[in-house]
Amino acid sequence: MLENIPVDWIWGLIGGFTIGLGGAVYLLANGRIMGASGILGGLVDRSGWNSAAERLVFLAGVFLLPILLKPLYRPFSTHASENIAVLVVAGLLVGVGTRIANGCTSGHGVCGISRLSLRGIVATVFYIMAGGLTVVLFRHILGVI
Repeated sequence: MLENIPVDWIWGLIGGFTIGLGGAVYLLANGRIMGASGILGGLVDRSGWNSAAERLVFLAGVFLLPILLKPLYRPFSTHASENIAVLVVAGLLVGVGTRIANGCTSGHGVCGISRLSLRGIVATVFYIMAGGLTVVLFRHILGVI
């Protein structure tokens, strides 16, 4: 009986709670906003090398935690494209977009909105709209994804 109850929303709730908790801990411990693109970007462009150790620990956690939690997962479909070229281009465009916007979903969306930052709210509205338009264009009009 319980196996027919949809529980996917619980994983989203747990993920959202975990990201929010991580943002709060990062802000309280370091006095800085937890923006994943800024943390990674500071290592790439060397502007954040004075805090490289904490940045590397954060990134290690981002990559290792899903591996540690893998036994709890069950197979699911992401509905992502199976075209590797499309996925690579999409990932690169997201990276470029986060640099242009000076932030990403964790910095602007989670940490910015929770602090009632006008910049974070505006950035979030625009990247959500851009994502929706991208899906309409590339999936429904061009049929690429």
